[in-house]
Amino acid sequence: MTELSVRTCQMFLNPMVSLYSNYRAMRIFILLLFVTLLSSCYSDNTNCKDFKTGKFVWEQESGGKLLRTTFERNDSLQIETFENKIDSARVEWINECEWRLIPINPKKNADSRAYLFKIMNTTKDSYTFEFMQSGRDQVYRGTAQKIN
Repeated sequence: MTELSVRTCQMFLNPMVSLYSNYRAMRIFILLLFVTLLSSCYSDNTNCKDFKTGKFVWEQESGGKLLRTTFERNDSLQIETFENKIDSARVEWINECEWRLIPINPKKNADSRAYLFKIMNTTKDSYTFEFMQSGRDQVYRGTAQKIN
């Protein structure tokens, strides 16, 4: 190859290599931008520690009737009032957002099963949770409002 043909090849190849490098860099940039935007759309809406203690109300509809439960919880005890009946349970925290309620002095053997709770998300003054009775598969959902 002559010097002229080498220069001619370089003249055509250099921009192509540069374009390829720029194309590759642009693809990486776009991919990183997409990942950043996608991750910024996700926000963890759980601030569980604000709901470990306090006084709460949970309302649910059942059979066309609004049922209201109020309860007060500290680190180790929950006292609950439902239809003028008071129950108490020991609280065992599994992690920041999950706990087990174990009834204290249940009247019937069927009432002695523990309940497992998990906070799914929170707002400033409420949390949405799932719970199930120990040994059962059915999962229930509810929202508790902090009232103090």
